[in-house]
Amino acid sequence: MDAITKNQMIPGRRAVLRIAAVLGTVGLTRLLTAGEAHTPGRPATEGPPGGSPAAGPRAAALPRPPSSYRLSPMTDFQPPEYRPAKLPVRREPLLELPELGRSMVLTFDDGPDPRYTPGILKTLRRHDVRAMFFVCGGMATGRRDLLREIADDGHIVGNHSWSHPELPKLRPGGIRSEMERTSEVIERTLGRPPAWFRAPYGAWNRHTFEIGADLGMEPLAWSLDTLDWESPGTGKIVRRVIDQAAPGAVVLSHDAGGDRSQSVAALRDYLPRLLRRGYGITVPRP
Repeated sequence: MDAITKNQMIPGRRAVLRIAAVLGTVGLTRLLTAGEAHTPGRPATEGPPGGSPAAGPRAAALPRPPSSYRLSPMTDFQPPEYRPAKLPVRREPLLELPELGRSMVLTFDDGPDPRYTPGILKTLRRHDVRAMFFVCGGMATGRRDLLREIADDGHIVGNHSWSHPELPKLRPGGIRSEMERTSEVIERTLGRPPAWFRAPYGAWNRHTFEIGADLGMEPLAWSLDTLDWESPGTGKIVRRVIDQAAPGAVVLSHDAGGDRSQSVAALRDYLPRLLRRGYGITVPRP
């Protein structure tokens, strides 16, 4: 009987030992992981004093401090194709685009203006061509629907400063403010910052090139001035475009800044003529 009792107690002892082992493992695990607990708001792991942060999956998973978010550009969270590349600082603007072959670029400055921009868009739409609109932030901020219409039609929206000043007469901080404010309106309205900049009056200096490049914009001037800002008459505008048309030419016109009814009417005339002569009308790639 004593032998039977002794043999029956052996399995019980083994069960007790298993349970004790399990409990011991759990307790040990808790004890080890308790060392990783940290105060809320502080990193869970810290590297050695004066050393670099810990590497590996655990370090990569840690959130950055709030200050890092404030200092990091929003492009950190955009797909690579939307991140503006660092541009070289040019010493003079682009005047023409010969790489476009037998194509020309039509550009319109100073808008958008609800009196004239829609008429220009209508003509461009009729002939299924794209153009560039260099907008002033002061004009665009109250006409964002029109700005969206320009972009929705496939046209390029460029930066033409905020208030159309002669930029070289401003301090660098003033130049940056003029350019940044307009880029901000464009980006908030269209979802992407402008890739092109044109200085008002064609007045450039070193600071305009440096700041423009820093903001991710190429400087574009023109090689064919319609002089439509002088209101010389629709016929003279048309003849000037037709006579000076050339592959890679960049044509300067206006859709705001005064009475631009002649500009609207001239486009209706010279655009189909250019197409019949075999010129393509296109826009450059950033």
